[in-house]
Amino acid sequence: MSTRNERFLNHAILAVFAVIAVFPMIGIVTQALSLPGGLDFSSFGTAWREGHFGTYLRNSLIVTTITVLVATTLSIMAGYALGAMRFRGAQVVFLLFLAGLTIPTETIVVPLYFDLRSVGLDNSYAGLILPQVAMSVAFGTFWMRAYFRSVPPALLEAARIDGASSWTTLWRVLVPIGRPAILTMVVLTTMWTWNEFLLPLVIINSDEGLRTAPLGLSFFQGAHKTDYSLLMAGALIIAAPIVIVYVFLQRQFIAGMLSGAIKE
Repeated sequence: MSTRNERFLNHAILAVFAVIAVFPMIGIVTQALSLPGGLDFSSFGTAWREGHFGTYLRNSLIVTTITVLVATTLSIMAGYALGAMRFRGAQVVFLLFLAGLTIPTETIVVPLYFDLRSVGLDNSYAGLILPQVAMSVAFGTFWMRAYFRSVPPALLEAARIDGASSWTTLWRVLVPIGRPAILTMVVLTTMWTWNEFLLPLVIINSDEGLRTAPLGLSFFQGAHKTDYSLLMAGALIIAAPIVIVYVFLQRQFIAGMLSGAIKE
């Protein structure tokens, strides 16, 4: 009986939080479609044209794709080295990666901008991608190290007995079975990179053609402060790609979160 009551209570609490999370989205969709007065999709077309969201979405797609691919590859290799291999100084190296998780972007963005400008990387894709790769690798290494430390030592030993090198063991044995943990990291990195606002705001200060989607939405909001249907349509346009990514990868994401990927 108590188990049934606990289950009911858990579902009730989850339902309440679900309503709290979904309610603002309902308001945004209602404003964008001009409801309840009538179903009107014209705001999306107007927002797309006037907001230049095609260009901004393309920029975000380029930055996010390259950042996620590079950061994921480096995180897997660094996590494997720190989690499954034993070498002198490994703990110190891991602490350096861990320190990267504790430094807020706000504290480094100004000196970072001047460093990038000194080498001509401000107002460029490289200036947007490199810092975000560095920040993503800090988290990704922590995440993947925890996964590799949870791998049974017998599995690694069996691969060595079969003559597999460290490289082969990583990509042929550990990466396939670690798909949930890797995809969880990919989803999180994708969301963080896509939604990044401060770095593009500081680094892209003169070339409007390189603005990312969140930055473009901010300027669009400044030009249409009172036209709520256009603003909500623009917000939905910017949010749509990341929502689609999550919908397609939600099962793997949840599996990775529940599989003890960060268990030491």
